[in-house]
Amino acid sequence: MTRPVGPDARSKPNRLLTSSSPYLLQHAYNPVDWFPWGEEAFEIARSQDRPIFLSIGYATCHWCHVMAHESFEDEGVAALLNDGFVSIKLDREERPDIDAVYMTVCQLMTGQGGWPLTIVMTPDLRPFFAGTYFPRESRQGRIGMLELVPRLLGLWEDRRSDIEASADSAVGALRDMEDRYETTDGTGLDAEVLATGFRALDQRFDPHQGGFGQAPRFPTPHNLLFLLRWHDRTGEPQALAMVEKTLTMMRRGGIFDHVGFGFHRYSTDARWLLPHFEKMLYDQALLTMAYVETWQVTGDDRYRRTAEEILEYVIRDLTDERGGFYSAEDADSDGREGAFYVWTRAEFESALSHLDPEDVAFAFRAFDVAGRGNFADEATGRMTGENILHLTQSLSDLASEMSTTSSEVMERMERVRDALMAARAPRPRPLLDDKILTDWNGLMIAAFALAGRAFESERYVAAAVSAAEFILDSLRVEEGLLHRYRAGEAGIQGGAADFAYLAWGLLELYAATLDVRWLEEAVALGGQLVDGFWDDTRGGVFAAREGADDVIVRQRDIYDGATPSANAATWYVLLRLSRLTGDPVWEEKASEIASAFEETVMRTPAAHTMSLVALDLALGPSREVVVAGPRGGRDTERLLSTLRSGFRPRTSVLLRDSDGDAEALTRLAPFTDGHAQVDGEAAAYVCTDFACQRPTTDASVMVTLLD
Repeated sequence: MTRPVGPDARSKPNRLLTSSSPYLLQHAYNPVDWFPWGEEAFEIARSQDRPIFLSIGYATCHWCHVMAHESFEDEGVAALLNDGFVSIKLDREERPDIDAVYMTVCQLMTGQGGWPLTIVMTPDLRPFFAGTYFPRESRQGRIGMLELVPRLLGLWEDRRSDIEASADSAVGALRDMEDRYETTDGTGLDAEVLATGFRALDQRFDPHQGGFGQAPRFPTPHNLLFLLRWHDRTGEPQALAMVEKTLTMMRRGGIFDHVGFGFHRYSTDARWLLPHFEKMLYDQALLTMAYVETWQVTGDDRYRRTAEEILEYVIRDLTDERGGFYSAEDADSDGREGAFYVWTRAEFESALSHLDPEDVAFAFRAFDVAGRGNFADEATGRMTGENILHLTQSLSDLASEMSTTSSEVMERMERVRDALMAARAPRPRPLLDDKILTDWNGLMIAAFALAGRAFESERYVAAAVSAAEFILDSLRVEEGLLHRYRAGEAGIQGGAADFAYLAWGLLELYAATLDVRWLEEAVALGGQLVDGFWDDTRGGVFAAREGADDVIVRQRDIYDGATPSANAATWYVLLRLSRLTGDPVWEEKASEIASAFEETVMRTPAAHTMSLVALDLALGPSREVVVAGPRGGRDTERLLSTLRSGFRPRTSVLLRDSDGDAEALTRLAPFTDGHAQVDGEAAAYVCTDFACQRPTTDASVMVTLLD
């Protein structure tokens, strides 16, 4: 449904043509007289006493494209909007703080939310109407724009007092939501809260298909990160079983791109079969972490392969030549959703025609490709004869059925995939959203660094280093961080998530490289995060920096959505900084977050699983290991290689390089001063819950002290 940006779509562009946002550029030739979010639009609304029609979406949003095609490209709808409103387009990925405020309003007013998000508000930005997708004309109980817009304008002209009351009520409700967080002493957050979170996830778990709750099914990898930690803490087999089942079924399902790799956004059904086809960077990052950590726990190479496949996709399709990572790929191409990814039986057979007949038979059997297909037209519900590729069984089961080995099945799968990749290449590709976002890049840096450390892959570590250097070189300014980079231009003041996620990424990069510069950068970001966003009255961080005058209410989020909340990520980062540096200030700030949101997390722990990840770290037992020895030395590497193996989520490792940056590490972590080699050999100093053992040069003794 995406329309081209250019004179063939409309001869006269609107104000969005100069935008850096791919989403806004998609609407640059709409007949709607769009403004970008900003003071110019607000001033016109105030001076002309016009309501503001705000439309929020993102470049790879399928239903945003549908509404654009049906409504915003329509001359009749545009005339109504242009006559009565100041119309504003906002990219939610550029301004997540604004989006979060008005999404909360929509949920309060309608009981639901989503994108496109439609908000109508007063010139001073107070909302009085909210909704999501609206077609051009009313149908199936959903009001159309041709009916809605005149009705809203009539209310503005004839019932202003009611509108003012509604707008005041909406803003009041937002402020009341902030006030609902009552600061406590934080002592109620104990291991029983973790247990409650586990039990809630267990009750919602689907033992047949994996995942939690009803369709649609979202990956929500932070649920899995928590369950892995609960398994590590307690040995509870069900926690690991839920993770393994979910990751296995997702990898088999249509939510995974079996040809080009990477995960689609979510599945509309419970079987992980029918996805919305957009691919988001943050999903690749968080799912990589889940697959890597599950491999660390189980040693099952299926999870390692999937992590490597995700990273291959990111390197190939989402990496800028300067090292940063692009945001997303669209669901739509060639005028409809999923066109790039689905196959008719004839297309599938033609793509494989040059292969050995046994490979072709294997491909049809593995992917269950049928003439009727499994993909339905969204508008009519009729089957299109196209297939979403998915695996009906594991490759090991296929090998057993075919009386062959797993390695032979893997080789056949690679030949089939290569053939399908070549056949798919000429198809029109989905739109690439090539903006580079600091927060999402922070998550992807963390994923590459984690995989690089776990798999001992220099390539993955190098990708994390390149991205980190790009972000710090291109999006760091004197006052902190900028949020967005595109086409050579950086802009938009960074929010709390930018600082928290990037610090998370740099901490993982330090763990992977033990290069003290990454710890220095993470410490600096942690300080800027606290200085710029901290709520001095109640604790925690606001999403937006103080002085953001276009945000009607500064929110402090703790609920995890598609990505972990800024406060949960901050809590986790502050705890890791405290363990690595020994500075009690970080621990104190982390405790303030626990106090600020204790009641909310205790009420519904399973809705706050990134907070449970942080709580697991806070409860310990925490272990710090300082390895003293020359970087690259045989004894040093033997100790470090042992530490890189296995899953130790509450263990922090530092390297005191006797030939390098020991003084720099001492400045950051004074407790490492005096740690030295023993009898000329690299030594490990193991501390558990602030009590340290005698140093050892023996890797097996070190592991015993840890475990």
